[in-house]
Amino acid sequence: MDLAQLTPDEVVFWERGFVTLNATIVWTWVVMAVMVLGSLVITRRLTTDPAPSRWQTALEATVQYLRDQIREISGSRSPDRYVPFIGTLFLFIAVSNALMVVPGYVPPTASLSTTAALALAVLVAVPAFGIADAGVGPYLRQYVRPTPLMLPFNVIGELSRTLALAVRLFGNVMSGVKIVAILVAIVPLFFPIVLSALGLLTGLVQAYIFAVLAMVYIASGMRTHGSADRAETTAETTAQTTAEPTPESRHG
Repeated sequence: MDLAQLTPDEVVFWERGFVTLNATIVWTWVVMAVMVLGSLVITRRLTTDPAPSRWQTALEATVQYLRDQIREISGSRSPDRYVPFIGTLFLFIAVSNALMVVPGYVPPTASLSTTAALALAVLVAVPAFGIADAGVGPYLRQYVRPTPLMLPFNVIGELSRTLALAVRLFGNVMSGVKIVAILVAIVPLFFPIVLSALGLLTGLVQAYIFAVLAMVYIASGMRTHGSADRAETTAETTAQTTAEPTPESRHG
């Protein structure tokens, strides 16, 4: 990617009418192909033997680590319901950033369109998991508590954190790519290798942060909406129990 080009969206390989094939789309499909082929290779010989292959060990360690992190963040005893979504986010961003060591490759996460799409997926997942846990009515009622005047503020809060997710990932990855490109042009020997290794580590950290923040938003939405409704239900049940006369009071 040329230094004058800010994102891979500006690198156009093919264009006809309103259809444009840019570097972001191409590298996104490359990442998906790598993930699909990698999953086929790793999972085709899964075994329950005491000594599995190194790839299976790495896969099991990754899944177990995701489960532990999700359990710790959400407080849920069954984190497996979140693993497919959170794990997909983590692996896509991690693979996208890890391939930066390949010459000529530009991570699709250096494009705001990609990070915005990932953030929108989180925006949809937060109410989806919340509604699945608490129901449509109880979840939506929380947006107007304690007063309907809070509705616009709650909506703005949801949108602003989505924007923050997209811009944070885009800014970190794009700046790393540009710094490496600048140093390759100025000092084409030692420093680019060091910064590529550092960029690889930073890319994995960014994948972890994005996945953790996504789980935090999902967990906070479920706790806020679910706990408020459960608290209200508990209060109503307590009030009804208190109001009902006991057998002793009827005969007393």
